[in-house]
Amino acid sequence: MARQEINGINPELLIELAKTKMPFGKYEGWLLCNLPEPYLVWFNQKGFPKGKLGMQLATLYEIKLNGLEYLLKPLIKK
Repeated sequence: MARQEINGINPELLIELAKTKMPFGKYEGWLLCNLPEPYLVWFNQKGFPKGKLGMQLATLYEIKLNGLEYLLKPLIKK
């Protein structure tokens, strides 16, 4: 049985955003959920990478743009 979406977002995707690290660039090694909004805005303007990472970054951009970071906070390991 699939989990119910939270604010239209799949909970498994939220968990991935809270646990996946950025694989390259200026913020290599950072959890995706901790990437600064200006970095995501830059990607939005220049184009997100192809594949799963691009989808994750685009989703995170929308989350931050709409002030939904509170959805990620309980999922981030201390």
